[in-house]
Amino acid sequence: MMITGLHAIIYCGDADKNRAFLRDVLGLKWVDAGHGWLIFAAPPAELAAHTTEADEKPHHELYLMCDNLQATMNDLAGKGVQCATVTEARWGSITSIHLPGGGTLGLYQPKHPTALQL
Repeated sequence: MMITGLHAIIYCGDADKNRAFLRDVLGLKWVDAGHGWLIFAAPPAELAAHTTEADEKPHHELYLMCDNLQATMNDLAGKGVQCATVTEARWGSITSIHLPGGGTLGLYQPKHPTALQL
């Protein structure tokens, strides 16, 4: 079996607004799969598996990673994007971005070794 990539989907109330955000604010390159369905090239990715707490249902989370969270937040603020309050965890400094079409997207600066260069 050969896995060739990872395809993530953000479901929201207004996909066009989120597509514009990904294209115009984050500057992600894209292809049109037809009828305005844009698919964006993502930065290198990692995939992890974690155990849930006893009262927690299995779920998925999506985070963008950066080298300098404060600088990235400042850059986003210059583009009119507000981020949530930063929280510190053992594994990283974390915030989230409110997406204009609905939903949020995690953003963090890892404190752990990453697999991005493998």
